[in-house]
Amino acid sequence: MVQLNEKLESILAEVIRRNQGEPEFHQAVREVLESLGRVVAKRPDLLEDALIERICEPERQIIFRVPWIDDAGNVRINRAFRVQFNSALGPYKGGIRFHPSVNVGIIKFLGFEQTFKNALTGMPIGGGKGGSDFDPKGRSDREIMRFCQSFMTELHRHIGEYTDVPAGDIGVGGREIGYMFGQYKRLNNRFEAGVLTGKALFYGGSRARTEATGYGNTYFVKAMLETKGTSFDGKKVVISGSGNVAIYTHAKVTSFGGKVIAMSDSSGYVVDENGIDLALIKEIKEIRRARISEYVRIKGEGKGVYFVKAGDGSIWDVACDVAMPSATQNELTGKDAKALVKNGVVAVGEGANMPSTPDAIRVFQEAGVMFAPGKAANAGGVATSALEMQQNASRDSWTFEQTEARLATIMKNIHDTCYATAEEYGVPGDYVSGANIAGFVKVAEAMRALGVI
Repeated sequence: MVQLNEKLESILAEVIRRNQGEPEFHQAVREVLESLGRVVAKRPDLLEDALIERICEPERQIIFRVPWIDDAGNVRINRAFRVQFNSALGPYKGGIRFHPSVNVGIIKFLGFEQTFKNALTGMPIGGGKGGSDFDPKGRSDREIMRFCQSFMTELHRHIGEYTDVPAGDIGVGGREIGYMFGQYKRLNNRFEAGVLTGKALFYGGSRARTEATGYGNTYFVKAMLETKGTSFDGKKVVISGSGNVAIYTHAKVTSFGGKVIAMSDSSGYVVDENGIDLALIKEIKEIRRARISEYVRIKGEGKGVYFVKAGDGSIWDVACDVAMPSATQNELTGKDAKALVKNGVVAVGEGANMPSTPDAIRVFQEAGVMFAPGKAANAGGVATSALEMQQNASRDSWTFEQTEARLATIMKNIHDTCYATAEEYGVPGDYVSGANIAGFVKVAEAMRALGVI
């Protein structure tokens, strides 16, 4: 663990005191503060006016209940959140997550990370995040519609295209965004297309938005590999998860010549040494909405194809050249990192938000493994959401190729910014420090310009 200087240590202690029982938020703040020692030594002015303390405190935290009626006629109650973390660079921007694990601490960690991620994109967007402990698994379309409508009945008071622009996240895809947008439109009596992103194409969505996070992570790792004179070509790749991010990471990795040999969901992971069949994964997860073990049932076990149940092993035990954790926070532990290093991994790109524990990151860095942190590597999703806002504002619609070209440019710029910033502050090759410092300095400068607010 990096030793913080006295001032930063006191800031972290106060964050922990004021936000008790929120370990994910503490972890996210510590990771950023660990990168700032070199910054405040070079720029002591950034310690003035409680600037860092203000960055660590959300501008607004909203907690509300969501009552809804299930198909059996029972009244259900869920808790929902929207944390509007920082608007120094633009309207709050960040996804909505529906998952039983959601609580205010997780939403705050995500909003804090989102602030710096959005700054790295170069787009005029601030940071926010939202969600609910509602579990969409096993619920009918009608139940999900009723929940989304009730959720938006409260949330609509706090959002708008110049205020706060939510998007999707875990458990929230095009179906949920559609239900929420419909209710927002009904309540406000206007077609305000820019209030939500991740919309379907036929009512204001952007091409390439579905693919953006996975594509963006792959573009970032590609740029990282190129700094060492190599590429994805011929490399074995392991991707955790099998949702939107994982699926489109697979697609782009394959287009660059890599071979994805393992994917997972909460029930376990599948290995196919010949290369995971993406069309089959998409059928299982997007059409059948089934468990990933179906892959082996359909393909047939044997010849390098097998399933390992959750708890019986880790997907990170599978030998690979590139690992791309794309499921959820803290899924890749120090033990997992050691297994990956032992098996020869050369690069790790985070498709999810904070999927690697601090111990895992230390293992990778000490072993010289190239490591792309989520706040940089998975910024493609929110960058393309900002492009969707741009198209909505101009009443325009771009082609897939035009949008992907913009995404590729943005991800290359994020990579180059992180790389150059790490070199400038004396930690060459440290993308974690590069991302944290570059994002922090941009937000801090904007906050200073706006005064003490």
